[in-house]
Formats: sequence, structure tokens, C-alpha cells
Amino acid sequence: MHKRDQYLNKLISFIDTPLIKVITGMRRSGKSTLLALFRESLLQRGISEERIISINFESFAFAEINDFRTFYDYVKSKIPSSGRVYILLDEVQMVSQWEKAVNSFRVDFDADIYITGSNAYLLSSELATLLSGRYVEIKMLPLSFKEYLDFNGYKGNSDKAAYFNRFVRYGGMPTISTLPDDPEIIRTYLSGIYNTVIMKDVINRNQVRDGALLERIMIYMAGNIGNPVTTKKISDYLTGTGHKTTSDTVDSYLKMLESAYILYRADRYDTKGKSLLKTQAKYYIVDTGLRNELLGFGNSDFGRVYENIVFFELLRRGYRVTVGKVDNLEVDFIASRMDSLVYFQVAASIADPAVRERELRPLLMLDDNYEKVILSMDTYPYAADDRGIRLKNIVDFLLEEDE
Repeated sequence: MHKRDQYLNKLISFIDTPLIKVITGMRRSGKSTLLALFRESLLQRGISEERIISINFESFAFAEINDFRTFYDYVKSKIPSSGRVYILLDEVQMVSQWEKAVNSFRVDFDADIYITGSNAYLLSSELATLLSGRYVEIKMLPLSFKEYLDFNGYKGNSDKAAYFNRFVRYGGMPTISTLPDDPEIIRTYLSGIYNTVIMKDVINRNQVRDGALLERIMIYMAGNIGNPVTTKKISDYLTGTGHKTTSDTVDSYLKMLESAYILYRADRYDTKGKSLLKTQAKYYIVDTGLRNELLGFGNSDFGRVYENIVFFELLRRGYRVTVGKVDNLEVDFIASRMDSLVYFQVAASIADPAVRERELRPLLMLDDNYEKVILSMDTYPYAADDRGIRLKNIVDFLLEEDE
């Protein structure tokens, strides 16, 4: 198993703290593997097998544990007579009222608890009420480009560009690195992931009546990553193409897709008024391979795809990401964390002087001293800047050590 140190180290840092560790993220993004790696690290620390209780609720072996009472009784039967127990629960949301059992484990046993889930309702459920701050969430994403190189055995002696092009085309779902380099096999795999997420975590969970409409909304959003959208704009478009709907329905379906961790929303921030705006948010899809599977692998809107990749890299680095409004212009991303803030513009290329000025203009209008960066696929042989604005190659940015 390939290690994903960013997540594993974070999980290890919370060992034996009085918090339930909740790992969230889309299906097949690596949560189960992370739990397996964490279990290995517990064994390496000298914790015996009988003090580690692991349950994967997607396994048929645990199919009969389908309600909180059966769940509680099973775990209780595995608790040793003395010593702390480590409870690792994968896809726990498949158990009815699971949160009652998990809270009881915390109260009744000397237990360190770790759970995963593929739906945001995991933390908007009764668990949040029962625990009232006694949990920490670790948000898991598909592979970063740096992880992708590691998973694919890159040793620094071959062309990174070829790897990056494949990353852009097929995305960063961890299993892809184990598949033959055959477009048809990879497309079949990505289609399977998408259908599983849509069926299990959206349609079945939310009892969606109009699956065809949900599919149309998802395709529309995949084609409009990085574009400001409103629910009215989406509903008008769909109604105009023969899929009659309303803004409220679109809003409801978008929330479902966000909850399944397939779409992520970036709100707009007015840099002059210093406030979040309620309209024209942008959405990004969790994996570019899934987007290409939906739209076709011949899609070549590279500027938007690069913007999508940068958005998730900023999330991985712990930034809160919004879209900047500067008068009637836009900054692609305002990335903030702790006491730092960075402005980013993302473009396929700024070699054309007109494009360069277009990307620079909103950044030059900002009247503060925070760092401002333009990311593009252009190459810079040295640290470059233009009027105090840093110019970076996207691939170099993705591979740099986070400051």
C-alpha cells in the first residue's frame, strides 16, 4: 500500500486524544486504505491485535450489523477485559442510527474511535449534537499531483509533463495507478466510481425521484467548473433544453452533490466591501478524470481544468478558498489560513500580452500587501514577477513544498 503521509501523519497526531476522528471524502478516494495504514501503525506501536476492532461496513461479513443495537452489542463483545481499545469503523453511515452506538462507545469504554464516511450528512447528523465538539474531521481528497507521481513510480529521471498530462486527463483516484495504461479500462473504472457515488450517496440516500434531472445537472456543472453560476441560470438552461425544473430543485440537488463530496463550492468575496456574496458562486469537481468521463476525453478547456486542479491543491494545503470580486473584475482565488492570505490567478498561458494584462489587472487593483501570484503552464527559468506579482509554472507550484 502506498502511504499518504499528509493524512496518515495527521491521524497519528490525534492518537489517544479524547476526540472521535472522522475521515470524510468521496468514495474510492482512499479512506479505507488510510484506515488500514493506520491499523498497521498501531501494530508497529506495540498495540496488540485484540485491542484493535476493525469493521468495514461495505464487507458482506458485517451485513447483519444494520442497526445501532446490533452494532453496539457486536463491539461490546470484542472489548478486552482491560486496556484501551482502538475502534476503526469504515463507511459507518450504512448502519441505522450508528451515531448512538458510537457515542456510547465513547461513554462506556476506554476507546479511541476512528470512523470514515462518504457523505457530509455524517457530520450534520445527530452525531454532531451528541458529541458537541468532541470530534475532529480529516477531509480526504483524491491524489495530489505530488502523490500521483509517487504512486506511479516517478524517480525524477523522466519527463514530468507526460505524467501531468495523464493526471489532467484521468485524474487522481488512487486505484488508477494500479490499472493498465489502457484508456478504455480507465474510463470503465471512472464510470463505475461515478455511478456508485451518484446511486449510493445521492439517489438512494436522498430518495431522488428524478435521476435523469440529477444527471443533467451534474453534466452541466462539470461543463461549467470555474464559471459563476446561479440556481436560476441552471434551471432556465435545463428548462430550455426540455428538462423542466425550478431553482429550488436545482439548489436541493446541488447540496446533495456537495454532500457526496463530488462537487465543491467556492463563494465570492467582495474585496472592497469585505463580505461574502450570496450569489454567483463557483463550483469545482473533485476529480478531473470524473469530469472528462462525463464530458468526453476530447474536452480541451484546459484553463478551467487547471483552475480546478489548483483549487483542490489549495484545499489540501489547508486554505479556505473563495473567489475574489474586485469592482467588476475577478480574482480566481483568495486563499486564506491562520494569519496568511494569497491571491491567485490561473491561466493556461499568459504569453499573449492581452491575456497577461487581463490576468494582471484585478491583482493590480488590490490595495493591500498580501502575496499575489499568477499560475500558468508557461515556463520561467528563474523566479519571475511582473510589477510585484509573482509568476509561477503550475506544475512547479503543485510540486513545491508548502510554506
